[in-house]
Amino acid sequence: MPTPPVATPDEILEARAANPKMRARDLAASLNVTEAALVAANVGRTVTRIDADPDKLIPAVETIGEVMALTRNESAVHERTGTYENFKSGPIAGMVLGSEIDLRIFPKHWANAFAVVEEGDQGTKRSLQVFDHHGDAVHKVHLKPASDIAAFETAVKTLATGSDERTYTTTPRPAPEGAMIREDNLDILRKEWDRMTDTHQFLRLTSKLKFNRLGAYRAAGAPYAEKLNNDSVSLMLERASAQEVPLMIFVGNAGCIQIHSGLVHTIKPMGPWQNVLDPRFNLHLRADHIAEVWRVWKPTQRGPAISIECFDAEGQLILQSFGVRQEGGPLAWNDLAGDLPKLETAEASA
Repeated sequence: MPTPPVATPDEILEARAANPKMRARDLAASLNVTEAALVAANVGRTVTRIDADPDKLIPAVETIGEVMALTRNESAVHERTGTYENFKSGPIAGMVLGSEIDLRIFPKHWANAFAVVEEGDQGTKRSLQVFDHHGDAVHKVHLKPASDIAAFETAVKTLATGSDERTYTTTPRPAPEGAMIREDNLDILRKEWDRMTDTHQFLRLTSKLKFNRLGAYRAAGAPYAEKLNNDSVSLMLERASAQEVPLMIFVGNAGCIQIHSGLVHTIKPMGPWQNVLDPRFNLHLRADHIAEVWRVWKPTQRGPAISIECFDAEGQLILQSFGVRQEGGPLAWNDLAGDLPKLETAEASA
């Protein structure tokens, strides 16, 4: 089947004008362009190209005050209102460690960024949007009514690159990795798993032994990893809300991971989406994209860390949840996670 032609910037603007209510990602797909190309088409109009370096961008965001931070992947959208603070720079990984906005940043994927100012049904909308080398959104910052608009305008002037380029050059996305298993290293994996003292040691361990996250879970089995019913994530959110159990919810992509720590209250399914709709935290999860859910046990110096993790059909991580560390440990979370239903043995091993 021939590849459809890629829309030009002017064709993109015409399509946006003709479809003002269509979601950006859906419009981009219909035009055979990336979401980044959709934004870039408006450079010189409602969009300004800005420096994507997080060492420059994040300190500028800190001056704007209260905003909404958004990080997503193909199956989940994580939105958190708060103030960017306590930024820690790093050449490989940086962090924002605010009381509400909590990020892990991987700078090599922050390829291009834009400041967007556009008129909407409820007035002027302002945002800063970062994209990777493939044209996919890495992280977005949306201004709220309490945001400092003057600080935003100053930041845009300071960060502006001066480029008026309206196209977005991309590199091909890598193929999904899927589960990686090295059977001859399985005994070593289990032994080293038992010796872990911190959850952050896990990815170094799996990489060294030629596994990846999902491959390690499938290969190690219980008690390290147990496969759950696919509706366990929705059940987890509903029970955490009803029982007032605080939890950490991680959603990320290659360039950014965003974390909510605390209670969740309003859980509302809408079609294929499972949603958390709280005043300062929203989660939008495509429940129909969940192909595998795992309950994972990892030893740490402060006791076992138990996570609930879900993956899509291509083996890509969608979402992780942990308990919030409190005095005496996250016992309520451990009980909640432990009560989620396992798959029957025959189905789990299929």
